[in-house]
Amino acid sequence: MSAPNNRAWKRTTLKRRKHHWEQVELCVEILERILLALSPVSLAQNYRVELQGGLTHPNETVKILALTQIGRILEHPDAATEILDNHDILGSVINCVGEEKMAVAKQAIRSLSKLSHSKSGLDKLFQSDLLKVVKDVMATSDIVRYRIYELVVEISSVSPISLGYCANSRFISQLIGELTGDDVLIRATAIEMVTALAQSQHGRQYLTQQGIMDKISNMIRGAETDPLSSLYLPGLVKFFGNLAIMESPQQVCETYPAFQNKVFEMALDRDPAMIGVALDTLGLLGSTVEGKQVLQKAGETFKAVLARMSQLASAGATELRVRSLDAISQLLTLQPEEQTDDLLALTESWFHLLSNQPMDMIRNISTQPFPELHCGALRIFTAIATQLWGQKLMISTPSFMEFILDRSTGQAKDAKDAKFELVGSLVSSSTAVEILGSQYYIRLKTFLREGPYHVSAVPSVSTDGAD
Repeated sequence: MSAPNNRAWKRTTLKRRKHHWEQVELCVEILERILLALSPVSLAQNYRVELQGGLTHPNETVKILALTQIGRILEHPDAATEILDNHDILGSVINCVGEEKMAVAKQAIRSLSKLSHSKSGLDKLFQSDLLKVVKDVMATSDIVRYRIYELVVEISSVSPISLGYCANSRFISQLIGELTGDDVLIRATAIEMVTALAQSQHGRQYLTQQGIMDKISNMIRGAETDPLSSLYLPGLVKFFGNLAIMESPQQVCETYPAFQNKVFEMALDRDPAMIGVALDTLGLLGSTVEGKQVLQKAGETFKAVLARMSQLASAGATELRVRSLDAISQLLTLQPEEQTDDLLALTESWFHLLSNQPMDMIRNISTQPFPELHCGALRIFTAIATQLWGQKLMISTPSFMEFILDRSTGQAKDAKDAKFELVGSLVSSSTAVEILGSQYYIRLKTFLREGPYHVSAVPSVSTDGAD
């Protein structure tokens, strides 16, 4: 075949192939709607062969359609029995976890996790020869192994019973063993999985009983002598940050002091990746009253961290500026029922540690031409807007109330929404009329009534008599 003819043949083949795939995609779209009209029981009884064929189809959308429908069946107690007795279908679903296409693997994980909803489903996955299929797929590669861990964590999170099945099958102990492996990238992924496992109360109890909390705390201590620790240290800190919010900030910080010390150290670090995680963690801790009190007890160390946060908010890289502003707003936020004299004094003292003129500093940030900075600064003003000292600062700062009421600043939707939220916080406060005065209060209420996107009508100018 000559070169021109060869090129023409290739073009024709590609065109036909594209047309074929487009037809398949259209068929999938139509089938999806038709199958949704069928009950899971009817689907399981009448279309097992077709579902099995879909799982081995070369087109990923066909596989995803089949996996989705199998997930529907496994959710339904009466329909599930039809599939639980079909070793070939379940084996094919497990094999789909090892598929190259991530979308197919994710849907397979979602569908298999439905097996955790019944004892018969758990028995089938963990106490039959399907367990060998899972382990064979798991051995395919590091990537697929972590997909199986993801499935195991999802199943474990459902109930203490499902966690027991995963633990008895040695999957969880294998995952925990990865925490201290030689490959730091695998270690980093393992800590993410363990963090997900700790989202449930029974998961946290299991990890505590197995001594995993102490192990992770020791890993934070040992990170100081590991030159590659920056790859997994953020994950360790996030683990304890999440744990503190779900359990008790005070208890976690007192039981595992290495965590709190490392957060402060990271906030003062020069590595942007370390700083970012520290800022997020400080914001998370400071979002609760107990967390605020824990940070306050750190004394001069926390004051130094606050000063660094202020510095980053004013002059850091844009991403760190935004994360600093968000953390500061969380630290300063108090719900109405939390506004005791002690806590109001605490947030006021923190605000004044940000700068000699914190109101001007935050307002200057809000006037810069970056919507995310503008919104971040407004969120800080929103945080202090319901607090008595915050309102007093606002009314005593020259032109500040005019700045709030000025609709010409921040034209992006997010900026308008952030300004509207700030006005709403002021109006909702029981002390607003007394502190701000009735004139400003009425203007704020009008702003609120008009909505975030109100545009004032501009009077037309008469041009009668002009040339």
